[in-house]
Amino acid sequence: MSTLPTVNGQVVGQAHYATRALLERAVAPLGLNFGQVLALNVLADGPVERARLVHRITSTLKVDEPAVREVIDQLVDAGIAQVDGPEPHVRLTDTGHATQARVADAVAGITTRLYGDIPVDELAAAARVLTLVTERANDELAGAA
Repeated sequence: MSTLPTVNGQVVGQAHYATRALLERAVAPLGLNFGQVLALNVLADGPVERARLVHRITSTLKVDEPAVREVIDQLVDAGIAQVDGPEPHVRLTDTGHATQARVADAVAGITTRLYGDIPVDELAAAARVLTLVTERANDELAGAA
């Protein structure tokens, strides 16, 4: 009889990296990397002040600001995003909206395949636990800064 593993960082990390690998494989034909996908998802809701976008991605990925600025520059260089305004805002171009829609379709497919048959109450419980763990880890990181 097999037993399920206890939820811990290793189990959560393995799920994250396996899912991320599927996403990266799906967006590779679009010429995108994981950081660019995160930025596209943020920008899908409309223009975002550049500094706020940088903060959002650094706090999500736990990477430094120069790496995020490079991601934004790559999106601009590819014609997917543009930066404008007196307080620089980043917005998707028409090409960017089309690209983001393709990413959203890929994510929806992955989500359906991986989560579609898991009972809603189990997904809700997992979401609550993972949200709490993320909040605790972020609190510790903020306290150590």
